[in-house]
Amino acid sequence: MSLEQLWNGWRAEYIGTANANSANSSDSVFTSILESGLSDEDAFIVHRSQFSFAILNAYPYASGHVLVLPFREVAHLEDLSTEECIDLWSTVTEATVAIKASHRPDALNVGINLGAAAGGSIAQHLHVHIVPRWNGDSNFMTSVASTRTIPEPLPLTASKIRDAWPKATQ
Repeated sequence: MSLEQLWNGWRAEYIGTANANSANSSDSVFTSILESGLSDEDAFIVHRSQFSFAILNAYPYASGHVLVLPFREVAHLEDLSTEECIDLWSTVTEATVAIKASHRPDALNVGINLGAAAGGSIAQHLHVHIVPRWNGDSNFMTSVASTRTIPEPLPLTASKIRDAWPKATQ
């Protein structure tokens, strides 16, 4: 069996920015956003719960790509309190419900990269990725043209997900 490699050089800018932010500050980019004073709309935060929040990925793999994070900056799952852990996973579940309603994907990828070596570009602040997927959504653009095709702007994505967020928990 041979191993195929897919070049996704467009990630270099994102990883470089994340590493520069981390080098220039003791806070993660997510903590900086929370402390910036930006409104949730301007920061693309789509939901806040007691111990966590959901925010759009600024460089999404697909429209509707959401990150769920604890407010408290921790790097490892085992660093979360029981309350934070329960709240984080409840928010992940609610985010999947909202994305399914807002974007009608065929499937979702849900995952965490724990540590830089695992692919965590902002490893100091644990975050759960929720990425909508559609049948046939892989195409040549990323691998051949170093271009991603995202069919809607972030403000529209944020509005759609906020509107679809389960109301019983707000």
